[in-house]
Amino acid sequence: MSSLSARLLISVTLLLVFFFGATIVVLDSAFREAGEQAQEDILDGMLMALIAEAEPNPRGELEMPIDLREPRFGNLGSGLYGALFDNSDTPVWTSRSSLGLNVPYGPSPQPGTNKFSRLRLEDGTPLMALSLAVQWELNDGGLKPYTFNVAQSLDSFNAQVASFRQQLFTWFAAVAVIMLSSISFVMRGLLKPLRQIESEISEVEEGRRQTLSDDFPTELTSVARNMNLLIGSERARSERYRNTLDNLAHSLKTPLAAIRAVLSERESNDTTERVETQIERMNDIVRYQLRKPATIHTETLGVAAVPIAHELTRLVEGLSKVYSDKNPQIELDVSEGIRFHGETGDFLEVAGNLLDNACKWCKLNVRLTIRPLLKGNIESGGMRLTVEDDGPGIPVAAADALLQRGTRLDETAPGHGIGLAVVKDIAASHGGDVTIENSDLGGAAITVTIAPSSAA
Repeated sequence: MSSLSARLLISVTLLLVFFFGATIVVLDSAFREAGEQAQEDILDGMLMALIAEAEPNPRGELEMPIDLREPRFGNLGSGLYGALFDNSDTPVWTSRSSLGLNVPYGPSPQPGTNKFSRLRLEDGTPLMALSLAVQWELNDGGLKPYTFNVAQSLDSFNAQVASFRQQLFTWFAAVAVIMLSSISFVMRGLLKPLRQIESEISEVEEGRRQTLSDDFPTELTSVARNMNLLIGSERARSERYRNTLDNLAHSLKTPLAAIRAVLSERESNDTTERVETQIERMNDIVRYQLRKPATIHTETLGVAAVPIAHELTRLVEGLSKVYSDKNPQIELDVSEGIRFHGETGDFLEVAGNLLDNACKWCKLNVRLTIRPLLKGNIESGGMRLTVEDDGPGIPVAAADALLQRGTRLDETAPGHGIGLAVVKDIAASHGGDVTIENSDLGGAAITVTIAPSSAA
């Protein structure tokens, strides 16, 4: 349901189902009522026809002719039945169509009134019956009560209702499909500007476009304009940072070059080489840290995929020289082909801080493990980086505090207490987090999660 088109289609579908369903119910009810009224009118006409054909015989009793004008009264299985009862509910006459059937016409109504009834034959066939009680005036002027009854099978009527209902469902389903298809086609056109703005934002991220175009509908014009203002302001701010910090970096080159020159005047020894290594490392760190605020590219908002195996090898070699007196055994367990989607400096800052802390506190063994965050998916950029050591470990109560800037467990050890805070900030900027646990090596295990590039 993340798609706006899908949400609109589902909403429209639910509305169509509701309104079409209500319309079908109303039309079906109206057709049924009209059909029942027509059936009642037909029965009323048949009843009047029976009354018109009734004649008194010489004995002063009513009787019906053998052949009636309505032929269905004389045909077996026609579904139309008639009967004439006297005041004792004894049948005086029954139609030939009801031969062999016990048609339940129901109780007789009051004299001078008629009554419609819904009945069923013994085999379950539904009937609609009409009864009329009359006081018949005989030739001698006397009155005798009779009840005229007609009944008609509703099988044909129910079949018509079922056919009409099926046609309703068929036609409304066809109309719904046509409407949904038309709405879907219209929505594709209406949502085209949204797809265009999404595509152009992707092009800006990939560096293939500088700004968003201005040919959007009125509702999206302000969105595109504000997005262009944001992109422009970010690029201008990045450029200002770049110029200012490049100046600062240039100013720092001279002191570092002077230190290197002083060392070159002295006789080369192991200490000099180690200091040279640290000066070079300082140069790298200064270049990275001073350029870090300007890492938002001026030409693109996207990130590149950095192969990390080579960078880790260089990092381990440098740390081995720094801690040559301890000679830590650093084990690398990195999934083949895994890449970091971001700045190389960010990755080296994370891995370098964690490995430096591990080498500082370990007894001998350090292990770095990197696995894709999504199993089997090394292309997404998501990863889980864990650095373990066999040192004294980190108390659980102090784990959260260590992630705060300036917090240190041992004030006598060298450092400023910002390494883990920097790691946490970089992980957060990539949609991840930092956790501190105990390692099976005996010391601490610090895990950094980096979210896939799309999620970050």
